[in-house]
Amino acid sequence: MFYDTAANRHGLPHDPFKAIVSPRPIGWIGTQATDGSLNIAPYSFFNAISDRPKLVMFSSSGYKDSVRNIEATGEFTASFASRNLSEAVNKTSIAAPHGESEFAIAGLTPIDGTLVKAPFVGEAYAALECRLTEMFQPKGLDGEPSDNYVVIGQVVGIHIRDEAIRDGRFDMATVRPLARLGYMDYCDGGDVFQMVRPTR
Repeated sequence: MFYDTAANRHGLPHDPFKAIVSPRPIGWIGTQATDGSLNIAPYSFFNAISDRPKLVMFSSSGYKDSVRNIEATGEFTASFASRNLSEAVNKTSIAAPHGESEFAIAGLTPIDGTLVKAPFVGEAYAALECRLTEMFQPKGLDGEPSDNYVVIGQVVGIHIRDEAIRDGRFDMATVRPLARLGYMDYCDGGDVFQMVRPTR
């Protein structure tokens, strides 16, 4: 089959675009607002984009608390999303009111960064401390900015739990990274499973 994305008439029950661009690592983004409130949210448009310097990016559909907090403070963390924490990752996707901590909703331990004030997930196998380098709204072919916000940060510090290191490596068999597929599907390098995003 072929379809023109301008009309998006694919004839399928669900748009297959995000299923084709998969698996996608999940950026579990931690921020702190200027009022001190904490926020943690998963983003499946996330990846490393450079090693020298170490840069990561995520894209938010809309101007959400994560974007607002990073724009105000210039700092964020990216906690490692793993299979054993998949339910907690899913719980933090809830659209909680500003100021209500998703850490508390998911029963997670917020840990202050060493070099940044933004918190990371204490239960995560690893976490990146980041400082904002760029934020922008990408444009389409019409030249108009989208409703998405691309956030790029330089990694200034890395936390790794001792049990995640085996034979001098960050061990994938131990940490089982969680990735987003299309629709409600996720994978951990082996099994494919589904999770429905909570509404409250």
